[in-house]
Amino acid sequence: MTNNDAIELNIDNGIATITLNEPSKLNALSSRLIDAMMAATAQLREDKSIRVLRITGKGKAFSAGADLSGMNATATHVGNQTRGEWTDDQMRTRHNKMVADIRSLPFPILTILNGPVAGGSVGVALAADIVIAARSAYVYLPFMSALGIAPDMGSSWFLPRLIGTGRSMAMTLLGNRVSAEQAAAWGMIWSCVDDSELAAEAERITARLANLPAHAALETRAIFDASLHNNLQQQLDYERARQHELIDKEEFVEGVNAFMEKRPPVFPR
Repeated sequence: MTNNDAIELNIDNGIATITLNEPSKLNALSSRLIDAMMAATAQLREDKSIRVLRITGKGKAFSAGADLSGMNATATHVGNQTRGEWTDDQMRTRHNKMVADIRSLPFPILTILNGPVAGGSVGVALAADIVIAARSAYVYLPFMSALGIAPDMGSSWFLPRLIGTGRSMAMTLLGNRVSAEQAAAWGMIWSCVDDSELAAEAERITARLANLPAHAALETRAIFDASLHNNLQQQLDYERARQHELIDKEEFVEGVNAFMEKRPPVFPR
């Protein structure tokens, strides 16, 4: 269980939902919230019943990014560390670990952007396998244009792979807000729907993800990640090696039988 109420964790029939739960602070990524997220992901990783994880926010925003409310901009030190040393330590033990923990979970992950997503929380959102957004949502990278710092929490890794370096550079240098509709058109997210349709769309996608084979998320992430550094022949070899193993599994047998019987497959769990 999580050790504070900065998030809500609900598990119902194999569907886990994490809701960022500090709406008065626009779900800013405080140490308290991040600790709760890491506790939740650790709990879910050990729960073999989980088939899908959904991550969303409560209130007007998904997350405003880093919690700057308690930072003294004129102070050069935090305790006995320089501000840079303290930031490095926090990112290593909290922020970056949280993103890596999410990305490595062994089941499909759906991010539901109920509102704006900014700063480091962009990396949190994009760590999921599928991202959908309400039409009122937008994506904002204030790092360089507003703060003079580099994109972090994985946003500089996810964005070029999703929308290319040119758009990623422009988003960072100009600091323009990218609407959910534009993000979908660019391929940053899967879809943008009217705010009133977001919950229903999330349910539809969740139901489809819940019926996937148990190995679907890890296997699919791995093959596309490999393609980003392999040449064509290396990727063909990778695909062949995976088919060698996967085609002997019972999931493939069920899939073929379902195809022949003209019914949806019911994969073993």
